[in-house]
Amino acid sequence: MPDERTAGNRAEQRAATRRALLAEGRRRFAEGGYHGVVLAEVARAVGVTKGAAYHHFESKEGLFRAVVAEVQGELGERVAAAADEQTDPWEQLRAGCRAFLAAGSDPAVRQIVLVDAPTVLGWEEWRALDEESSARHLSEALTGLVEAGIVTEQPVEPLARLLSGAMNEAALWLARSGTPAESLEQAVGALDGLLSGIRGGARGGRRS
Repeated sequence: MPDERTAGNRAEQRAATRRALLAEGRRRFAEGGYHGVVLAEVARAVGVTKGAAYHHFESKEGLFRAVVAEVQGELGERVAAAADEQTDPWEQLRAGCRAFLAAGSDPAVRQIVLVDAPTVLGWEEWRALDEESSARHLSEALTGLVEAGIVTEQPVEPLARLLSGAMNEAALWLARSGTPAESLEQAVGALDGLLSGIRGGARGGRRS
């Protein structure tokens, strides 16, 4: 039987192979889109067999799913980091939303998450991955704002879904825009107007 050191080395090698396949797959999915990627070529590029790639991910779709989850997770971290730079809860919400929209300029986010993922994985799975990342931060932020009285007391889930849906649609539009910088500026302006309306309702409620 292999000793613990040998078993540990093999586990490290498997983990390293998986990371390499994931990184190469991510690069190719971002550059050429899902349909332009061949799993055997990804394996060859990192120096492993096609069988090894199938062992780790079962299929090209399996590799793509893992890449989407990774990029979505990073997007959620980016949104949270932008929010954490602010101290005011309302500004935290604005900063997180703006960061989500701005992320559409990242080639990996644009091609992998916004363009290909809804089609390849289907809407339900795409939404589930979104719920685990940036949408979760949105729900938490809105819950805090409702509890603080900044947003009118109401069920958070439908509000979060409405706002998340609007931002996802705007992000998809930005991903396909031929003038990304100009379109981002327009989307951020529209977002600020939408968020101001939510806050304005709360202020009206307190005056009554």
